[in-house]
Amino acid sequence: MRTGIATIPLDSGHCPPWLFNRMKRLARSIVIAIIEEFGVEVFLERLSDPVWFQSLGCVLSFDYNSSGLTTTTLAALKEGIRGIEKDLKIFVCGGKGKTSLKTPDQIKQWGEAIGLDQKMIESLIYASKISAKIDNSALQDGYTLYHHNLIFVNSGKWAVIQQGMNDENATARRYHWFSDKVKDFVEEPHSGIATQKRVKPLNLIAKKSKETREICVEMVREEPKTFFKDFVLLQKHSSALIKKQQIGQLTLISLKDVEFHWHPVLKEKFDLKRLKATIEAAHFLKPKTFEELIRTKGIGPKTIRALTLVAELIYGKKPSYEDPARFSFAHGGKDATPYPVSRSTYDETIEIMEKAIQKAQISLREKESARKRLLDAVSL
Repeated sequence: MRTGIATIPLDSGHCPPWLFNRMKRLARSIVIAIIEEFGVEVFLERLSDPVWFQSLGCVLSFDYNSSGLTTTTLAALKEGIRGIEKDLKIFVCGGKGKTSLKTPDQIKQWGEAIGLDQKMIESLIYASKISAKIDNSALQDGYTLYHHNLIFVNSGKWAVIQQGMNDENATARRYHWFSDKVKDFVEEPHSGIATQKRVKPLNLIAKKSKETREICVEMVREEPKTFFKDFVLLQKHSSALIKKQQIGQLTLISLKDVEFHWHPVLKEKFDLKRLKATIEAAHFLKPKTFEELIRTKGIGPKTIRALTLVAELIYGKKPSYEDPARFSFAHGGKDATPYPVSRSTYDETIEIMEKAIQKAQISLREKESARKRLLDAVSL
């Protein structure tokens, strides 16, 4: 099982209605077939595998290397099982853009509808929020999240599939999480990654970054004056790295063939007044762990980069800059890659799947009826 991240080219196109309607029907059949054969938790685990998920999108005929595969496949999945979620015991929350912001509300609605206790509902909402915060702030790889889904089952197990975009290199990166694999939200929460484009991120979720995380928390918990004293000291003695220095700002340049070529604060400008207010607000809350720090309101990627800069250059605690990344057509693709979608073949596949499921359901009903008849006969 490979859970983690997939990187694919951005796609500005749209899924035509004739294809999306077929995607919904086929997705519905596939979900029912897998859940009846292997169980709902197996299906949830498969969703957390970026390669399996990519294959699912290909079977449904969306472009194999398109960012739209993520958004459209999940939309087809969500719409395909609409009305039978309680029967299947699986619930898809969230989506693209503004819909992603509704994820906590949808988790709460489904949780209450199926009778989950409040503690479990809150833990699912927390998983949704912290996974997004981690992939935006603790793993700074240049991708901004714009799509977020949390899928959960009755037992409380969950998977998160979310996607960010990078306008500079015109790619999107998909992040996969699975509750059974997450032992620590801030250390190696992705157990594997599939990607086509590697980057040099500020990777604070790596085991190698443990000391950096600890120093960041200590700097916030201590008197903020200590942090800013170090920051000013760094600003004063970093003339070899300074492109230009303005009051209240520090800008670093890119130097080839030296360590700072890949530093996360390349060409960075810090607003010291705003940074000071953010650090002081976090200091008041006294976070005990990096997880508490990163979920603090107002603590975003820029504040984390500032803390990391001081942790490395003043305290010598270097974080990881390694990309946690490593790297399937049945009916054709939306944009005719590798070949146009055959509507007749697609419809035939749907018909076969739906008939097979219907027969399987009939068979299960017959078996249950026979079992009851047998029990009645024995009890006579």
